[in-house]
Formats: sequence, C-alpha cells, structure tokens
Amino acid sequence: MPNPARRHHCSQCGKHFTKLQNLKQHERTHKGEKRFQCFQCEKIFSRSQDFKKHERTHTGEMPFQCSQCGKGFNRLGSLKEHTMIHTGKKPHHCSQCGKSFNRLGNLKKHERIHSGVKPYQCSYCGKNFTQLENLKEHERTHTGEKPHHCSQCGKAFTTSRNLKEHKTKHTGEKPFHCSLCGKNFTHLGNLKKHERIHSGDKPYPCSHCGRSFRWLGTLKQHERIHTGEKPFQCSQCGKGFTQLGNLKAHERTHSGEKPFQCSQCGKSFTVFVSLKEHKRIHTGEKPYQCSHCGKSFRGLGNQKKHERTHTGEKPY
Repeated sequence: MPNPARRHHCSQCGKHFTKLQNLKQHERTHKGEKRFQCFQCEKIFSRSQDFKKHERTHTGEMPFQCSQCGKGFNRLGSLKEHTMIHTGKKPHHCSQCGKSFNRLGNLKKHERIHSGVKPYQCSYCGKNFTQLENLKEHERTHTGEKPHHCSQCGKAFTTSRNLKEHKTKHTGEKPFHCSLCGKNFTHLGNLKKHERIHSGDKPYPCSHCGRSFRWLGTLKQHERIHTGEKPFQCSQCGKGFTQLGNLKAHERTHSGEKPFQCSQCGKSFTVFVSLKEHKRIHTGEKPYQCSHCGKSFRGLGNQKKHERTHTGEKPY
C-alpha cells in the first residue's frame, strides 16, 4: 500500500509523489514535453533545475564552493562528492574485490570491469562501451565534434579531460606529487598511474589470456593481438597498425622526417625511443639488466633478445 504522505500518483505508471509539483514534472517524461531551451546550444530540458545546471556549463558559474580548499563546482552534488576527498570517506564497496569508492556512480562503473557488461553502443559503428562518457567521446571520432576550447590559444578538444591536460602547458602547474619518489604530475590520474610502478599493481586483466596490465590503454593495445584489430591505417600504403604511435612512426618512412635530434652529435631519428637509446652511447647508461646473468643493455629490445639465449624462447 502506498504511503499516505505520497498521495499524488501518476496515472501512466502508478508512481507516487509527496508533492503535486513533482508529479507534474514526472508526467512530462511520459508526454515528452520539454519546455526549457538553452539559447547558447539550443538543447531542450523538461525541468527548470536541469536547465539551470546546464546553463552553468556555458557561463562557467560555480556557486558551490569547498570550505576546505576553495574549489568551486557548478552542482551541489559535485561539491558533496568532492568533500569526500578531504574526509577520505569511501562508503561504496565492490562486493567482488572490496575496492571502495566515494561515489555510487564510480562503484557501478567499476563493477562493469568484473561483469564485462558494455551497455552503451555506438550508433555509427556498433562498438560497445562500459561507460556512457566513453561512448560520447568515441562518437566524436565519427562526427569530428570538438566542443571544448582553450581560452588561451583557441585549440579545440573532443573531451574536457584533454582540454584540462592541455591547459597545464600554459600554466606549467604540476600539483600532484608522488610520495615515494617526489615526481610531479599535472593530473591526479597520471599520478595514480605512476604509483602503480612502485606498487606493482596491475588492475587490468586480459579476458583472452589472463595477462594483467598496469594501465587500461596498455590492455587495449594488447587485446588487439588477440582480436587482430588494426584501427590505424597508413593513408600512403594502406598498412594497418594496432597503435597510433606506430602509425606515426611508420608514416615517417614515407616522408623521410626525422624530428628527434641528438643534442650531442646532431644525429636524427624517426622515433623518440631510438633517440633515447642512442643518447646512452654518449652517457654510457645501460638501464636494462638480464635477470639471469646480470649483463646490462642500452635498449629493452636488446635485453629481451639476450634473455632468450637463456630461456630458449623463439619469438616467431
């Protein structure tokens, strides 16, 4: 039996409300009625509070301020979530691995790592995603839309995250510090990724072979070995690549471009990693050591090749 205090009910779905105003707002979801239109982007909203929240994305207004650090937010909910950074409170726990989160939404996203559920599908190519924001970002690769603009130089980006990262080039700010080695980072996400080097944490397992990776991007690149997917294609010869960086390096074989120059001897290279390895000729540095005999090498490739003389492994 419905609560007597919730005496307003929807004739369409039977949902009950304590206030008539809330019922009226709800009924618009059935009618498809949308009354509030944004003059900046022409987006339409059925509720005034949603419209007001949306307007702040254009005006930049941040009326909700953190009393601890002064950071501003355009939504009260965002402020409440932010304050948990200061309190350290993480009330939402994953039943699979025990990991804790300060937001229920983040827990739900995390749970899809375990379940493998990808409920969001691209209407252009059919690719599925675990997160809605990842789908929206992906769809911009089809539409070419870059809605986030830098106020300093006017450069446009597909995601707000990329814009924020770009802005640090202007400010030079690196507010996130590694407590173990003191290295500074422009973004918290980059610090978290870096910290896995110290902790050895590899939270991203491959669903095909079980191998685990420190970073999601590395997992995605690895998975292409199993799927055979080569999404990056050379416009000159049609050759496909699993990674964008490999395509860029390959394209230089056509153009002859060698943008990476040694400051010691002037020798130029098509890829940065070759320059790094070359510089060790001058410095004498050999950072890659064989785990079997202790012999050191300038390049990782040479170390791996040498280790096969111990293991007998044949890579091809």
